[in-house]
Amino acid sequence: MIETTGSTMLGTAPAPAPAPAPRAPVKPDAQGFWKGTGRRKTAVARVRLKPGSGEIKIIIDRKHTKKVDEYFSEVRDRTDVMSPLKVTGTVGKMDVVARLNGGGYMGQAQAMRLGIARALKDYDPALEQALRDNGFLTRDPREVERKKYGQAGARKRFQLSKR
Repeated sequence: MIETTGSTMLGTAPAPAPAPAPRAPVKPDAQGFWKGTGRRKTAVARVRLKPGSGEIKIIIDRKHTKKVDEYFSEVRDRTDVMSPLKVTGTVGKMDVVARLNGGGYMGQAQAMRLGIARALKDYDPALEQALRDNGFLTRDPREVERKKYGQAGARKRFQLSKR
């Protein structure tokens, strides 16, 4: 016989937690853009996107922009930038404008990937699960370890001299 204490019975599984309610879509800014910020190592990407012809531009300075194919010479970096759009099926449907600072090309590409994914999530909350399943909404927390005093680098030591 199972003993009961209070209103719950021992030996039964707890009820499953209810699914979270879908988020309401975020409104675009005055120019019709959804914004997302991505970071990786020391690179920062400020990304804006809106429905359009599928053009992806990177702002170099106030007057000059480059297309993704011109800016990123490595195929790996270009595929990183395009991957959130491919997963959500929005390739050729969204105009993307990004401003990149700091880091190297690989870090900038991964920061841009995170920024695009965050902006897509705000544009359509239904896309969030596909982006999360592919790991595009998770920021990579790894950073460069600092150099310590009395050492040649972050972990490297100076050579020991016996005499």
